[in-house]
Amino acid sequence: MVWLFFALCTVAIAVAGPVLARASDRIAEALALSRSWIGIILLATATSLPELVTGVSAVTLADAPNIAVGDALGSCIFNLVLLALLDFLSRSDPLFDRADQGHILTAALGVMLIGLVGIVLVVGRDALDLRLLHMSIYSPLLILLYFVSIRATFLHDRKLAPRTAPQENRRSALRGPVQSYILAALPIVLAGSALPFIGQGIAELMGWRTSFVGTMLIAAATSLPELVVVIAALRLGSADMAIAGLLGSNLFNMLVLAIDDLAYRKGSLLADASPVHAASAFAAVVMSGIVIVAIIDRPKVRFFGVTGWIGIALLTVYLGSAYAMFLIGE
Repeated sequence: MVWLFFALCTVAIAVAGPVLARASDRIAEALALSRSWIGIILLATATSLPELVTGVSAVTLADAPNIAVGDALGSCIFNLVLLALLDFLSRSDPLFDRADQGHILTAALGVMLIGLVGIVLVVGRDALDLRLLHMSIYSPLLILLYFVSIRATFLHDRKLAPRTAPQENRRSALRGPVQSYILAALPIVLAGSALPFIGQGIAELMGWRTSFVGTMLIAAATSLPELVVVIAALRLGSADMAIAGLLGSNLFNMLVLAIDDLAYRKGSLLADASPVHAASAFAAVVMSGIVIVAIIDRPKVRFFGVTGWIGIALLTVYLGSAYAMFLIGE
């Protein structure tokens, strides 16, 4: 029965994903905004809400801080390995060869936020476990840095993007796309939010550890909306929207961690979670660095005409972190 529910959720997301991508594309045209900015805000928010629901449920209902932290950080590395998949699907036209340079800023901001979380997981204990009421003092800092990052990407995008006038009758032009966006986002959020609980049921049958389950299985389940939506965006010819959606989701996941900490009433979430999650954080930092190099260097060499060294490197780091989490997870 659990596999039937998994299949139903997958079908719902697969149907709604292309609709969400098309609606976002039309909203970008109506508002004269770049597809990168729309990807960071609209796509990233809608597809990352399952991580938020899962994290809050994990710390309030299940008392499972490792699931919450593992889900957020595991989703980050899963999002980055999806870039390797997108590059594989772009065989005739390499993904990073046509990526906008503005993605470098988004990826670098992701390095800053994820790296901070990794450091706190390692050293933010005992004397360095600073609290503000019941939560870690680092959580308000994460929230501040998230909104600073969003503003920085917006200003950078507005500075570099060509100036185009928005459609004259924006209200009527937006009505249809906004309605489509909301209707498509609802099944993605609902199905994506149910997937982690279905994944937990599958994981319990396998007898896996909670840190590994949170980082790999639950993270993969909650990232299924990203997978469907970014592939739909790529097929629409909006590669920049797809890349921005994934990198923007990583920024949003760090906001999710801060919100999870607010909901966690037993103390500091990052202090109570296992420090082994730092391995996932630093893997995400390394993978983000690989993406930055790819956007700057724009490699064109593809092995066997299938994928370049960027895709291979991203997949290698992802599999390495998964194996490490399986061995040392708690």
